[in-house]
Amino acid sequence: MKQYILPFRDFVVHPGLTVPVYIDNKTSIACIESAAKMGQRLVLVAQRTWNYPASTKDIYDVGTIGDIIQVLRMPDGAVHAIVRTTDAVKISDVVIADGLFIGNTEPIAVQDDTTHEQTIALRDRIAENMQFLAGTRKFKIEKLRNVVQNYPLPAFIDYVVQTLEIDTEPALKILSATSWREKLIILMEQVNLMAETAKIEESINKRIHQQMEKGRREAILQEKMRAIQREMGEDDLEMDSENIRKRIEKSHLPREAKEKAMNEWKRMKSLSPMSNEGGLLKTYLDELLAMPWDKSDKTQIDLGVARGILDSEHSGMQGVKERILEHIAVMKKTKSNQGSILCFVGAPGVGKTSLGKSIANALGRKYQRISLGGVSDEAHFRGHRKTYIGAQTGRIMDALKRCKSNNPVIVLDEIDKMGRDWRGDPESALLEILDPEQNKSFRDHYLEVDFDLSNVLFIATANSLNLSNALKDRMEIIEIPGYSIDEKICIAREHLITRAAHDTGWDIENIIISDDAIRHIIQNYTSEQGVRQLQREITAILRRALLENNAEDVRTEFTCDKIDELLSVRQSAGFSKKIGFGVRV
Repeated sequence: MKQYILPFRDFVVHPGLTVPVYIDNKTSIACIESAAKMGQRLVLVAQRTWNYPASTKDIYDVGTIGDIIQVLRMPDGAVHAIVRTTDAVKISDVVIADGLFIGNTEPIAVQDDTTHEQTIALRDRIAENMQFLAGTRKFKIEKLRNVVQNYPLPAFIDYVVQTLEIDTEPALKILSATSWREKLIILMEQVNLMAETAKIEESINKRIHQQMEKGRREAILQEKMRAIQREMGEDDLEMDSENIRKRIEKSHLPREAKEKAMNEWKRMKSLSPMSNEGGLLKTYLDELLAMPWDKSDKTQIDLGVARGILDSEHSGMQGVKERILEHIAVMKKTKSNQGSILCFVGAPGVGKTSLGKSIANALGRKYQRISLGGVSDEAHFRGHRKTYIGAQTGRIMDALKRCKSNNPVIVLDEIDKMGRDWRGDPESALLEILDPEQNKSFRDHYLEVDFDLSNVLFIATANSLNLSNALKDRMEIIEIPGYSIDEKICIAREHLITRAAHDTGWDIENIIISDDAIRHIIQNYTSEQGVRQLQREITAILRRALLENNAEDVRTEFTCDKIDELLSVRQSAGFSKKIGFGVRV
């Protein structure tokens, strides 16, 4: 015969107990009254949902069955019932009839091992751990002793489950176990877990208390020290605060920024010097005053000098250099940075980043490089709110602060390597930075005031055209092709050999290498469009020659045979591997 099922929220009761039940839910009241009227037993079961269950899937399939001893209707319409539970049951074939749950029940047989030594030992061990938890939970240790001494085992288990508010899932595992020893083992796991958690919390609280006591002691000592300093007229903190005020008044901050700085200074002055907020405000004011609001590099653009610098620092790429000179000519005529943002695209090692540095030298401006590889957080550009722990300005503002100028050349390196994730889309911030119509009032989240970026010359580099259409629209793409063999020979002769000699300690006069020897290295030991691998191979040859000559840079002619001899030793030693048609170290 199907039994009436009464769902409860977060409530698992065990057999052998007399349970008072207070209900004000109309459906639950109807369930109890129907069961009492029909003279049927009642199944108490936990529900999965917060509201009254709407379907059979919302209740668990394990519960406790009992007899309804008494039902009292209260003046407010609620019902107070007393149920004497007898067995844990497995519930099946649950249906809803007239809005009430009914289903078949099958008692779960429990092996009677209450008198076994292991069972008694498990109960005592649980009681010991409960004594430790008595200091962290709101229950009395005297009540626990009374339960252990006088209550039967089912009442003891129910007392522990209800007192510690054990979660529904483990409580149901305890209820459905087939022996008292198994029930106690599951219960002990939960009690031990709570005890270990309580120990960790106690350790953390103790450490926090010690730190607070230490901080309070230091604050008292420092306050006494400041009192002594005030008596002696040497109050450094007051002097520091006054110096900040003078710096704000003498600074050339824009009106909005100066008002913001004075307001923050007043807040800082009203706070205790030892407060965390006071320290954060002081750091903020230092950052705000460190920005180059009115500092710029005042230089005259000379196209002849610019051409000479580009030719001396870069061989070949005449078309690229001519386009750069056109851009510089427009800057000289308009006396501004108006025009397209240049984006150099090419394989690694073709000189994209170094071109940006050469442009800075040609203009007589400061140079800063910002690598965008792997950047996926918008805060890299816009900064963090100053209320965050470890907050700081974005990388653009940080670059301006480091170069102490508001019109440097900033190279945005590897712009095609940017990403995006749940923290934000950095590209949206970058689009604002690269737009001359928007970057006149760029607002960093940390500084909270507008900064004019229109004087900054931004140059981007990328290895591929894997860019969004919006970014491409902001920039003029200048593709830098790979070097021909003759161009690589010229670059090696003018730059790479000198650099390799400097890195390895050679006297450049002692290095004799022909163009044919350089061509031999290029054709047989490199397979790239740029010259980085060629640089490494030349450096490797000089290192190997030093090793053979006892670290002396003996005057040496590096012929093709000599180069093969030196590099073959490295190859046989496992320092290189074949790539394509050549050997790459």
